[in-house]
Amino acid sequence: MENLQSRLLSHRLASVIRDFHQPVMIWQAAILIGALCFAWVAARFVHGRIDARRRAAGRAPGAGAQSLKRALFPLFGSVFVGGAQLAFDPFMSTSLLSLALVPLFGIGLIYVLFFFARRVFARDGHTHAWLSIVEKIVSTVVWAAMVLTVLGIQRDVLGWLDSVQFRVANAHLTLLSVISGALWVCVTLMVAMWLGSVLEDRLTRATTLDANLKVVLSRVGRALLVFAAILIGLSLVGIDVTVLGVFGGAVGVGLGFGLQKIASNYVSGFIILLDRSLRLGDAISVGGLQGVVTQIRTRYTVVRGLDGNETLIPNEKLITDVVQNQSSYLTRGYAKVAVQVAYTSDVEHALTLLADAAQGVPRVLAEPAPTPYLVSFGADGIDLELGFWIEDSAKGTSGVRSSVNRNIWRLFSEHGISIPFPQREVRVVGLPDGFPAAGAAAGNGAVDGHAPAA
Repeated sequence: MENLQSRLLSHRLASVIRDFHQPVMIWQAAILIGALCFAWVAARFVHGRIDARRRAAGRAPGAGAQSLKRALFPLFGSVFVGGAQLAFDPFMSTSLLSLALVPLFGIGLIYVLFFFARRVFARDGHTHAWLSIVEKIVSTVVWAAMVLTVLGIQRDVLGWLDSVQFRVANAHLTLLSVISGALWVCVTLMVAMWLGSVLEDRLTRATTLDANLKVVLSRVGRALLVFAAILIGLSLVGIDVTVLGVFGGAVGVGLGFGLQKIASNYVSGFIILLDRSLRLGDAISVGGLQGVVTQIRTRYTVVRGLDGNETLIPNEKLITDVVQNQSSYLTRGYAKVAVQVAYTSDVEHALTLLADAAQGVPRVLAEPAPTPYLVSFGADGIDLELGFWIEDSAKGTSGVRSSVNRNIWRLFSEHGISIPFPQREVRVVGLPDGFPAAGAAAGNGAVDGHAPAA
């Protein structure tokens, strides 16, 4: 079958060369250009209709939308060029049209396959970056193979690749076997990644398994599938898998020296998942960072801080450092605000107003009740503090403290409680005659330790 295909393609190329200097070639070129123009218009029309329906339904572009868009033109081109060939074949030579069908149909079929691959491997409407890379590599390889086949020199190229030989340990390899092995490994890896995605989806939907156990099983299952895919891909092209022992030894040496930290992070990740010391959604504090655990990966853990920023923490740090888990037993947290009042203010009344400022604020608990404190006597005023308990501490405390501070400012303004600001008196010794006395240039500034009236 392969020989027949090669002879057929070579015959098409020979026919094109034979008709190249004939007037009929101009007619074929014009028909080909016209068919491709019709294909382009049809592809644009269909893609526009698909986009219009998607926008009308309020859906985001699908994972395979780009591949489908690329497949429309070569597929319509195959239809129009094939139809033109059938229509004009009884009246004239159609060697150019027959040859043009080969790349059009081949590329269209490739993009259709990638469309289905993207639909299968899509995760929440998005695809992995490796799928785009594989798509570009496969497209390049197929284009090169198609050109070689059309030119009829594919056997010569394959023979040359098979003649380049070398040895790795006790294995005898050729350049052709290495390239074939790489292609088969890519195919088996794609299948393994798809099976890993299916396994992860099944584990996610399982209601009887612990969340950490789901992550462990998913990571281990994906790693085993990838390892098996590599072994199967190499075995399909006749490469002895014992050759991997040489590379395994090199990797072991690398782990012992340069990759020590990376290996430690991976081991620490599995320890965290297995001993269930941290779970998704836990509010933790480590190394001055406070936030909520959003992801637990095998190498790092993602913590979203109270400001919304996500931080990647190496798993080894979570094992060796002190970690405060605020979600293990309580979902509520403790917050406090500090304020200073002037020495001329009524402190007891100020403490009562502080307690009132926390009343009615969303997420502030009524029990235990908010408690005001007189903390210390500062250089510029009396330091007061209000402590209160809030619910859902994982959502942060900034918004709650802002609401309480605004209530404090409003209540203090309504009841005449002064909030001081630092003031310093500068005394200049030995002023020349004619300068005003000290303190006369102070204007209307406050001297009683609190802000002047507006």
